[in-house]
This record gives sequence, structure tokens and C-alpha cells, in this order.
Amino acid sequence: MPVFAYEGRTTSGEVRRGEIEASNMDAARSMLRQRQIAATSVKAKGGGLGSVELKMPEFLQPGVGTKDLVIFTRQFATMIDSGLPLVQCLEIQSKQAPNPTFRKQLVAIKENVESGTTFADALGKFPDTFDDLFRNMIAAGEVGGILDTILNRLAQYLEKADKLKRQIKGAMMYPVIVMLVSLAVVALLLLKVVPTFEEMFAEFGQALPAPTQFVIDLSKWLQANFLYIVVGIVVGGFSLRQFYKTKRGEILIDSLMLKLPVFGDLLIKTAVARFCRTLGTMIASGVPILEALDICGRTAGNKVIEIAVNNVREAISEGRTIAEPLSEAGVFPEMVCQMIAVGEATGALDVMLGKVADFYEDEVDQAVENLTSMMEPIIIVFLGTIIGGLVIAMYMPIFTMASGI
Repeated sequence: MPVFAYEGRTTSGEVRRGEIEASNMDAARSMLRQRQIAATSVKAKGGGLGSVELKMPEFLQPGVGTKDLVIFTRQFATMIDSGLPLVQCLEIQSKQAPNPTFRKQLVAIKENVESGTTFADALGKFPDTFDDLFRNMIAAGEVGGILDTILNRLAQYLEKADKLKRQIKGAMMYPVIVMLVSLAVVALLLLKVVPTFEEMFAEFGQALPAPTQFVIDLSKWLQANFLYIVVGIVVGGFSLRQFYKTKRGEILIDSLMLKLPVFGDLLIKTAVARFCRTLGTMIASGVPILEALDICGRTAGNKVIEIAVNNVREAISEGRTIAEPLSEAGVFPEMVCQMIAVGEATGALDVMLGKVADFYEDEVDQAVENLTSMMEPIIIVFLGTIIGGLVIAMYMPIFTMASGI
């Protein structure tokens, strides 16, 4: 086990120096704190490979995924609910987290909390892992003394949001992957198989049927321009990505995405479900409405919807209700606006938002199922037409010669 040389002070102010065995530097500091020694310096002692902690470069270290955060929040909520102290919960989580990056972050958060920082502020040191929504809800829970309740709500929210995200990714990726594989197969046939047939047909010295000649000409064109096509796709993709990073490009592309047949409707339902779930969870947790709407806009996932939510926020700051400007935005379905209006009137806005979110999450489930069912026959017909057409075009001269013989 590695050996670390340390220097620190006891609670009485006495300076202590010595050595300590620990699995890593964080563990060494933790052991010193248990001995009531405030470490001012901890260094790995030389003398062999065992004393050196090998670290991967930062860019090779794994990121913290949604799954890591969901597991952490659910387990943390259970421990807080059981009455364990906050620091002890963080220590347990930091030791059992499977992700090394997340483990280091939790150790740092625990040290910050031990030094007197609030839990929400400690989480704020890692904004890539704990977003504004997470931090604001934790802050509200600390202030209200209901951290266990907030963590349970957060865990439930993250699980539902992760499920929704995976559904959309699955719905989008399935047709994209199939289309890419189809294009790769067609390109392979045109580049490698068709030229072989062309050489064979040249020996016959006869005029080829129009479909066969078209496929051969297409094969020649692809062979002559393949490199340019690849470069064009790469440059086009990069340019589109850069354009999307601009405000105008993001608005234009996101607007077009919402107008796509089938997919556009799915994206709107997803956005409504995410908006209602996020806003309802934050209002129920005691986050101020204007702050909650600001976070909802930034986590909308679509610039058009973000602008609509920001307009609603500005209208509310001027004294208007939520439902009226939401209806004027023209993005959210009228049923959603009406149900939110009822929630405002009855004083149960968070409950109504939860019901709307449940309804639209079920709608997303059904839409994804319908989309998958619809795409399968379309893809089969597409593949059959393209590949079957190529095969028939290549065999037509052989059939013609056989009939002549």
C-alpha cells in the first residue's frame, strides 16, 4: 500500500509530522481527519512503484453519466431518509461509486461540506455533473429542512427524465442506423460488385438494357467522385454543426425539427413532458417560479421552446399568469395551457403539472411505439426496392441473352 508523508496540526494547535499508509491521497487525508489532525501537507513518499498513484490523463477519464447521478440520488435519498448525517452519507457514496471521476468529485464535495460550505454550494463546484436544477432543488431542501423529500423528488425526476431521453434516442437512432447501413451496402455494390459485371458485359458486345446502363453509369460516377463525396459530407456536417452553434442557426434548425412529419410531433410531446415535469418538481420543492422557469428554459433542449418559456417568464414578472403567455407562444398544445390555468386557479399548479407530464410521457411511449412499427415496413420496402432494383438491373442482360439462345 502507498505510504504518504504528512504534516498537520492537532485540535490543540500542536504540529504533527509522520507517515501514513493509505490506498490514495484522499484516503490518507480522511484517515488524518479521523485522528483529528488538520493536514497542511500530504505527499506520496518515494521508494518504489507501490508508493506512486498512477493517474489517467483527464481527457481519458470517464465522464459522469445520468445513470451515475440517478443511482447516487436514489441511494443518497434513502440514507438521508434513514437519519444518517450528511457527511457520513457523502463518505459512503464516495467509497462505493463505481465511476472514478464521480468518486473524486464526491470526496471533494464531502471535504467542502466538512469545512462549512453548504451542500448546494459544494455541488456548484461541479456544474457539469450537477446542473442548475439539481443545485437549486438541493438549496431549497436545505433551507426548508426537507432535504430527504427533495432528494426523493430529484431521484424520481431524474429516473423519468432518463427514461424519456433513452426513448427519444432509441426512436431516432433506429432509422438512422438502418439508413446508414443501407447506404453503405449500396455503395459497396456500386464500387465493387457492379464493375465486375461491367467487364463481363463488355465482352458480349451488345447494347445493355436502360436500367443496367443507368446502374453502370452511376457506378462509374461514384468511383470517379467518391473522395469528393466523402469530403463534401464531412465539410457539410462540420459546417452545419458550426451554423447550429450560432443563435440564428439554432433557432432555424430547431424550428425545422419541430415541423418534421411524425418526428416533429414526437419532439413537441417530449418537450411538453420535460417542461411540465421540471417545472412541477421545482415548484413543489419550493424553488421560486421565475427561477424555475429560467431553468426550464435552459433545459428545454430546443431553442424555439426555450424562447417561448423565456417570454412566459418575462410576462409573469410583469404580473401575468402562466397559462395566458404560454398559450400566446403558440408552441404548447392548448390542452396543456388550459390544464395549467386550472392548476393556477385551484392553487395546485405542481399537482396539475405532474398530471400533464404523466399524460405526455404516456403519449411519448405510444408515439415511439407507433414510430417503430411504422418505420419497419418502410425500411423493408426501401431496402427491397434499392437492392432488389440493383440486382435485377445487373441480371437483365443475362436474362436477355438466355432468351436469345
